[in-house]
Amino acid sequence: MTDRDVLIIGGGPSGVAAGLELRRQGVTRVTLLDREPTLGGATRHCLHSPFGMREFGRVYIGAAYGRRLDREAAAAGLDVRTGHSVVSLGEEGVVTVTSARGVETLSARRVLVTTGAREMPRAARLLPGDRPVGILTTGALQAFVAFHGLMPFRRPLIVGSELVTQSAVLTCLTHGARPVAVVEAGPQALVRAPLGLFPGLMGIPFWRNTHITDIRGGSRVEAVTLLRDGQPVTVACDGVLLTGSFTPESALLLPTAQGVDPGTGGPAVDQSGRGRNPLYFAAGNVLRAVETGGWAFREGRAVGAALAADLRAGDPVAGPVIPVTHDDPVKLVMPSLLRRDSGMAAFRDFQVRFRHPASGVLSLEVDGREVWRRSGHWMPERRVLIPIPGVALMAERVHVRFR
Repeated sequence: MTDRDVLIIGGGPSGVAAGLELRRQGVTRVTLLDREPTLGGATRHCLHSPFGMREFGRVYIGAAYGRRLDREAAAAGLDVRTGHSVVSLGEEGVVTVTSARGVETLSARRVLVTTGAREMPRAARLLPGDRPVGILTTGALQAFVAFHGLMPFRRPLIVGSELVTQSAVLTCLTHGARPVAVVEAGPQALVRAPLGLFPGLMGIPFWRNTHITDIRGGSRVEAVTLLRDGQPVTVACDGVLLTGSFTPESALLLPTAQGVDPGTGGPAVDQSGRGRNPLYFAAGNVLRAVETGGWAFREGRAVGAALAADLRAGDPVAGPVIPVTHDDPVKLVMPSLLRRDSGMAAFRDFQVRFRHPASGVLSLEVDGREVWRRSGHWMPERRVLIPIPGVALMAERVHVRFR
């Protein structure tokens, strides 16, 4: 006999939203685990707005948004256990957890993984040079500022041009630091216009086609050598701030039979958010990196509704899966599985991302027949939505083609 109906791992926007929806639909025994002392996930670090407009009808800064999630979870009667880290997932809905109380096992009829995503650190980016103090990700910077009142540098070089880069620039400017430049390896900003103009509007140079070739420093960063449009340039700075290049926090799934999808970097799920193991669901940025807090909240709510319907149906859906394949330069398609008898759908569209800029025709083929197509210039890290047609659920092969 299981201890509870649903065990949610992760207390960010998607995890809390799923818990609220489960309780709204009458699922009583819902436990939410988070390793941090309070709920909110990465939003707790963000000392800027906007958060919460569509969820709660008002604008919050990130920290206040996290507190609102905390209050909503308490009001809904969720069994919230902070300071709890999950260290392993069993195949039968049994998880191993560590906390100040020691090691324990918890079981549930269904498990929902909402562990979010993280930015790539220096090691994963293979950046050359010395290893002085002052090389951080945006998340680490915002934790220094939000939780300790510390700004670790005054003249950092910022790497990246995603939406989170704008957050990094704002954090620096509002807490006494002025970046020397923002650099992007590609030919243009990854964030959509007009946000790509933001660094320049703030008086910060934005250099495209620029790569780091060396980081120099003793006790801390002193200078960075860049290859800018093929020419070496040395810039004096006291820190390097690495933004974007998010990867799902999916390490818990690596040793399991469910595994990790090579395209998304997160668990492979079907249109209901259900994984290969039908006892496990996933929602939010663990599925693919990376969406906004508001998107993650809405996605968590949708998967929570599908999960509630799955519980009402009784036995978990365990039918065969239809893999969704794709051509390069498509980086990922999510969901990457389809099930014929999946129950309520959480995802009405495939979410597609590209590896690099590309121009051409993107299409969806079901058993070799084209059912959707669109021509365009496709940019990396920008969401493309393709409606999931009903015929795909009865197919043998579903393929996202690019030519």
